[in-house]
Amino acid sequence: MSDKLFFIAGEASGDLHASNLAAALLRANPELKLMGWGGELMEQEGVEIRKHYRDLAFMGFWEVVKNLKTIFKNIELCKQQISEEKPSALVLIDYPGFNLRIAKWAKEMGIPVYYYIAPQIWAWKENRVHQIKKNVTELFAVLPFEKEFYSKKGMDVHFVGHPLLDEVKKRKRLESNSFRTQFQLDDRPIVALLPGSRKQEVKRMLEVMLKLELKYPNYQFIIAGAPSLRPEFYQSLIGEQKTKLVFGVTYDLFEAAEAAMVTSGTATLEAALLNCPEVVCYKANPISYFIAKQLVKIKFISLVNLLLDREAVRELIQFEWNLNQASQELDAILNGGMKREHILASYQELRMKLGDGGASDKTAQLLLESLESITKQSAVDASVANTN
Repeated sequence: MSDKLFFIAGEASGDLHASNLAAALLRANPELKLMGWGGELMEQEGVEIRKHYRDLAFMGFWEVVKNLKTIFKNIELCKQQISEEKPSALVLIDYPGFNLRIAKWAKEMGIPVYYYIAPQIWAWKENRVHQIKKNVTELFAVLPFEKEFYSKKGMDVHFVGHPLLDEVKKRKRLESNSFRTQFQLDDRPIVALLPGSRKQEVKRMLEVMLKLELKYPNYQFIIAGAPSLRPEFYQSLIGEQKTKLVFGVTYDLFEAAEAAMVTSGTATLEAALLNCPEVVCYKANPISYFIAKQLVKIKFISLVNLLLDREAVRELIQFEWNLNQASQELDAILNGGMKREHILASYQELRMKLGDGGASDKTAQLLLESLESITKQSAVDASVANTN
């Protein structure tokens, strides 16, 4: 009987990384049966989706507290589905608040747990390392400094490289002129707007982004829509403004754009890998922001700055995210000069730090080897038990 793997991805970036891992696993073993929680990208790669991540994405401390009842219901539903499916192993993708609870339960049930995109406990909640060490069979890290971090905590983790390196290479993209033609754009230079992937953050971020567009009539501003959100939702925020909205072509947009305003997250690294100068921005619910300030101990919020350990791109967080400061920073990277050159040089350094690609294939190989070893050991143990 072929192995059955149950995936859990709780947000858009997890769906992306899980989809590439699923494709790599099926290339290595086409007999695998894949199922779980995620989105359209996973489904396209052969994962049977049991629940969509759009129902899971609560971001910020206050938002989580408000939705605790729903979150706990989802945890119980997930356990129920796993119990019914009886998978050979779980494959957890990032999303630590939810996934570490499932990992603990799975360990008690005797189900191997493979964790891809190691939880960022170096930012906060370092004490989670004890849960991870106890409940996770194999941990796969994608950031260069994470192997050393986890090693100091007594964990041997696999550094597999960052999966976005492969994603950027593999995506077939349009030429800039074709992009303009497809979306009926004029010749004005483009500014990309990435307001996030969850409704609450998109509402907060677009408020300033749309005002920003009105200050720059000689540029056209294009919103990259999140796959989990509907066009009508964006249109309700855009209103009478003529801002363009596109879906599924974020990489084309980055390549065609002169600059980007990017809400903190995976997209900050995507912009860097595609050489698009950016301003990183973020604004949370005030209560969530206050709590985060007390607990989170990192200097930067963007992956670009975290990996380089310096401010390569400007971050406008909370009260700094306003029309005046946003336009100042946008001016600095649109008008050429030292700021723009500094960002582009930093991107080159970043690519060197991230090294070679192949994260999904490496992870798939290591996962399958581990699973095979566990299966063989179980067979030996069963044989010994029968003999006795």
